[in-house]
Amino acid sequence: MKQHLQHPVFSVISKLAAQHNVQAFAIGGYVRDIFLKRPSKDIDIVVLGNGITFAEAVATQLNVKLAVFKNFGTAMLRYQDVEVEFVGARKESYRSDSRKPIVENGTLEDDQKRRDFTINALAIALNPDVYGDLIDPFNGIADLETKLIRTPLNPGDTFSDDPLRMMRAIRFASQLNFKINDDAVSAIKSNLQRIKIVSQERITDELNKIILSPKPSLGFNYLFDTGLLHIIFPQMAALYGVEVINGKRHKDNFYHTLQVLDNICEHTDDLWLRWAAILHDIAKPPTKRFEAGHGWTFHGHEDKGARMVPKIFAQLKLPLNEKMKFVQKLVQLHLRPIVLSQSVVTDSAVRRLLFEAGDDIEALMLLCKADVTTKNEYKVKKYRQNFELVQQKLKDVEERDSIRNWQPPVSGLDIMQLFGIAEGREVGIIKNKIREAILEGEISNDREAAIKYTIEKGAEIGLKVVAS
Repeated sequence: MKQHLQHPVFSVISKLAAQHNVQAFAIGGYVRDIFLKRPSKDIDIVVLGNGITFAEAVATQLNVKLAVFKNFGTAMLRYQDVEVEFVGARKESYRSDSRKPIVENGTLEDDQKRRDFTINALAIALNPDVYGDLIDPFNGIADLETKLIRTPLNPGDTFSDDPLRMMRAIRFASQLNFKINDDAVSAIKSNLQRIKIVSQERITDELNKIILSPKPSLGFNYLFDTGLLHIIFPQMAALYGVEVINGKRHKDNFYHTLQVLDNICEHTDDLWLRWAAILHDIAKPPTKRFEAGHGWTFHGHEDKGARMVPKIFAQLKLPLNEKMKFVQKLVQLHLRPIVLSQSVVTDSAVRRLLFEAGDDIEALMLLCKADVTTKNEYKVKKYRQNFELVQQKLKDVEERDSIRNWQPPVSGLDIMQLFGIAEGREVGIIKNKIREAILEGEISNDREAAIKYTIEKGAEIGLKVVAS
């Protein structure tokens, strides 16, 4: 393992450990990522003794600042390109009503036992006489090789003690494309209700990491199959299922949503675009209707879905800012390019889409392409060809008419000065007529044409020009 300890911070820690007569170990994610061949800039150091006191000695030797967190018994420093956190070896015990442990000093074995998963319990000795020795009491290396998420101790106790670990197990499985071992899956199902003692912020943080994994459906399938999703995100769980009436069935919107999410993840790492994929059909359960002679419908699910977005973001403690508005806009508009791709595309329809989507038009088109999940190759090919036509039309219309992020060529103030009127109903009427005329292609998107049109429409409602 010595070859993986080339960073100068390790040699400094090794020398100081010998001088201070303490044992020090690299542990956790940094060691795990060595075997996964993943770069890591976060190093966790556990010492048998006072972690803060030892960290102070290291910081002094490196001549860097040290951040001390006495409540947690940890200290952290940054040196060159790494962040190093120090803690004394600990053993923990839990009360049933909290995920905050009672902490006592412990041995390295105690510290490894309290780790969430075997792959995160790996340690490398840093003292000179044992420098580079790997300590793997729970066969974490074997679990890395077989791609298995397993707890060092009884999974029922592990998840009951700290229920967030249920989310973390699924998050690691999703990030690494690992399987959670059967005993751990059973333990998650047995401890479902314990998740309710975890703060929503911590749950959502893990949920976002699942969403940002290479193939999030892996994580969401675990969330659904264990029952966690029904507790933490019931609106998404409600997408599951297929009804059949008179031989007519609709698709399973849960698995469709997962396919759309996986599809979009092939093209973007943007968390909020991935959230748009998750929520694009979120209102299908409450809008589902069966119409005799026609079949299943979900009329207005895009409008209702857009109205649901702020409530879901508030529920999950996601940001209620422009990120939420972006997701809301894409949910509202996600059917529009698909409709355009199925029919003759008029300039007017393209202008309206550009007007409403603005700078988010590319994200919207990406979502709509991801929304094509049919297994019919002919349909897929047809949709793709039509989407290309729509995109070319979007480009052509935008170059000619400059509708994206449109600002009216004639303002409300212009209208008031032109007719010598105060702000009121007439100003709004004329502004709307100008917008509609430009979007319909009746007049060009420039000031001269808009002023001429304003005078005409003003005359129709009895206004006279008083200023040039």
